[in-house]
This record gives sequence, C-alpha cells and structure tokens, in this order.
Amino acid sequence: MRIIAKRTLREFWERDPANLDCKSALEAWHALVAQADWQTPADVKNQFRHASFLTGHRVVFNIAGNKYRLVVKINYPYSVVYVRFVGTHYQYDQIDAETV
Repeated sequence: MRIIAKRTLREFWERDPANLDCKSALEAWHALVAQADWQTPADVKNQFRHASFLTGHRVVFNIAGNKYRLVVKINYPYSVVYVRFVGTHYQYDQIDAETV
C-alpha cells in the first residue's frame, strides 16, 4: 500500500514530547501497511483485528495500546492509504472521524 503521508505521523510525535512514546508504534504500523496489499476491508481486519471500520472507507487503528488513534481513508482499487488523523484518545473523541 502507498501511504499518504508519513510526514503527518512524524509531525505528530515531533510536535509534543509527550507523544514521543508512539513513535515506534507508528513506525511499525507504517512498515506493515507499506508491505500490505489490501483489496477489501476483510484484508485489513485479517492483519489488524482491532481495527474499526467507518463509512467512506475510513478505518480507525488503535496505536500504542489504544493510547493513540489513527484514522485513515483507504482507496482499495489504487492501493492508497490516506492518513486523515493521528492523536490521543482524548483528541480523537473531539473529532468526527467520518469527516476528517
């Protein structure tokens, strides 16, 4: 899968030293997804069983033991994953994950 954009992940952990503990988890997620070939939501679920699916091909991943949330939009035919949001669980509760 092609991930747009790793920079968003990096900026998140660099922006606040309190978020640095998610760096290795986000890098691991990025490495796994970059090697994946998801054709359907079932493929995502097979690899990340705790992923939650929303409308509009959006998927929520729990990062670092559910301390952080990552929202992506997946274009399955083109094998592209768009990072839409990364934040703490509290920050996630403040957004509408179906529209970010």
